[in-house]
Amino acid sequence: VQLQASGGGLVQAGGSVRLSCVVSGGTFRSYDMGWFRQAPGNERTFVAVIRRTGTSYADSVKGRFTISRDNAKNTVYLQMNSLKPEDTAVYFCAATAKSYILTVLTRLGGYDYWGQGTLVTVSS
Repeated sequence: VQLQASGGGLVQAGGSVRLSCVVSGGTFRSYDMGWFRQAPGNERTFVAVIRRTGTSYADSVKGRFTISRDNAKNTVYLQMNSLKPEDTAVYFCAATAKSYILTVLTRLGGYDYWGQGTLVTVSS
């Protein structure tokens, strides 16, 4: 299974970016898909997850970011609106075929497969 993230770039504060993550191999529709981010010098942290039962978000992005998926395209998206400089980070997509509870899916260990990351830089 391979994950390829794209869509990052430089954006002004208040702007929007949509990230994409294409999954090849495996059965995409059976995966729970997550997005994480890692700011310079910081740990990788949870952003959002989309499961068969719904979506969940980190408090810091709730109301601004939306995770969605297109099973026909084997792709998960992260629509990021009202961006702030503190959203600057490398964003990673991740996948798991295991039916973990939500708490596990907010942790790095809840995923079996990871993409390479895409950098989002928000200027003030």
